[in-house]
Amino acid sequence: MAQKPSIPKGTRDFGQLEMARRNYIFDTIKSVFSLYGFQQIETPAMENIGTLMGKYGEEGDKLLFRIQNSGEKASLAPEKGLRYDLTVPFARYVVQHREELSFPFKRFQIQPVWRADRPQKGRYREFYQCDVDVIGSDSLLGELELIQIVEEVYRRLGIRVCLHINNRKILAGIAEVIGAPDKIVDITVAIDKLDKIGVEAVNNELKERGLSDEQVASLQPILNLSGTTADKLTALKTILASSEIGLKGIEEMEEIFRLTDAVGLTAERSNSEAVQQRSGLSIELDLCLARGLNYYTGAIFEVKALDAQIGSITGGGRYDNLTGIFGLPGVSGVGISFGADRIYDVLTELDLFPKELQSTTQVLFATFGQDELRYALRWAKELRANNIAVEVYPEPTKMKKQMSYADDKKIPYVAIVGSNEMDTNTVMLKNMATGEQRLVTLDEMVKCLND
Repeated sequence: MAQKPSIPKGTRDFGQLEMARRNYIFDTIKSVFSLYGFQQIETPAMENIGTLMGKYGEEGDKLLFRIQNSGEKASLAPEKGLRYDLTVPFARYVVQHREELSFPFKRFQIQPVWRADRPQKGRYREFYQCDVDVIGSDSLLGELELIQIVEEVYRRLGIRVCLHINNRKILAGIAEVIGAPDKIVDITVAIDKLDKIGVEAVNNELKERGLSDEQVASLQPILNLSGTTADKLTALKTILASSEIGLKGIEEMEEIFRLTDAVGLTAERSNSEAVQQRSGLSIELDLCLARGLNYYTGAIFEVKALDAQIGSITGGGRYDNLTGIFGLPGVSGVGISFGADRIYDVLTELDLFPKELQSTTQVLFATFGQDELRYALRWAKELRANNIAVEVYPEPTKMKKQMSYADDKKIPYVAIVGSNEMDTNTVMLKNMATGEQRLVTLDEMVKCLND
C-alpha cells in the first residue's frame, strides 16, 4: 500500500470553507486599507539572501529559509532565500523603483512569508501577512492612521483587542540610564520574550547577554511602572531626564496619544471598558514591548485579542532608515502587519465567521431528465446574469442524491426542474432550511435570492 502523502510541518492545506473564510479576512482588511488611500503591490516570494540577512537581528537570521540555486551556475548566481516578512522586500522595492513613486508612498501587500520556526499553535512556517506602510514622511499622523486602521479592521471582524504601544527611543533611553547603551539590541531581544518565558528567564538571558546584576536590577522598576499612561510618561520623564533620545521618545508618545484622543480613540480606556461591547479597542502603553526586529527606531505596536490566548495578531512600528541599507538614506516609514493566520484562528475559536460563508452557491438546480437539464441551464445563465451564484447538478440522478449534495454544501435553495406541477415558465423552489416549497417564475426567483 502506497504511503499516505503529507505536507511539510508548519504548513497547511485550505479547503473550500477555509478559503471562503480566509478571503473574508483578506477582503475586510483590503477594504479598510483602501479607505485610507493605500494601494496594493506585490514582490517575489524569493529575494537575494543579501537583501534579507542582517535585517532581523541574530534571532531572525537563524529563521531564514535558504534556496538552493537551480538552473544557474552556482558560482555566478547569488544565494537566495524565501522572504521572512514583507517590510524588508518593500524597502528594497522603494529603492529600486524610487523614480516611479510619489512620496509619501502608501502601499499595502498581502502575501505569504516563510520562517524556519518551530511549529506550534498560532505559529506556522508558511503564513500570510497583510502589511500596510507609509514611507517618505516623518509625520506621526502615520502612526495615528495605523491605529485607526487597527480599530476599524477589528471592529468589522468583531474581535475585541488591546493595542500595546511603546517607543524604541524610550528603550534606548532606558539602556542609557542603566549604563548599558551598547546593549540596546540585547535588551530588546530579551524583554521581547517576557510574555513567553517570564521575568526570571528574561533576567537570566539579560545576564547571559552581558548585563551586570546591578543593571538588570535597575531595569526592573522601570519595566514594572504602573498607573495610567499619563502616570507612566510622567515617571519616565524623571527617570530618563539625562537621556536626550529617551525624552524624544516620550515626546513622540505624548503626541500620538493626543492624536488618538482627537479622533475619539481614548488611550486611557481600560480592557474592562473595551469588553463591554462585542468589538472595541483599548490602547495600553507597554514598556515591556520591544519587538525584536532591529530596524525599528520609533513607535512600536502589538495587538492582542482580549478573548483568545494566541499571542500577537498584529504588529509593527516606525523605521527611520530601512531604505538606507539599500542606498537611499534618510527615508522614514511606519507600518503594521496583520497576521491573517492567527486572525483566522481567533475567529474560529470565538465562532465569529459569518454563517453565510459556508456556501457561496445560492441555488442548486436539480433535474429529473435531460430535457429538464437543458431547461435548468438556461435558467442558470439568466440568474448568473443577475449576479446570483448558481450550480446545476451535472446529471439527472436520484433526487435524494441531489438534495444530499445541496445539504453537504450548505446551499440554501434547490430549484427542482421536472415537477409535475410546473410549467415551462416556473420551477419548484425549495428552502432547504425550512423545507418550504413553492412554484416561482424566473423574476420571482431573482427577487427571492436577492432579498
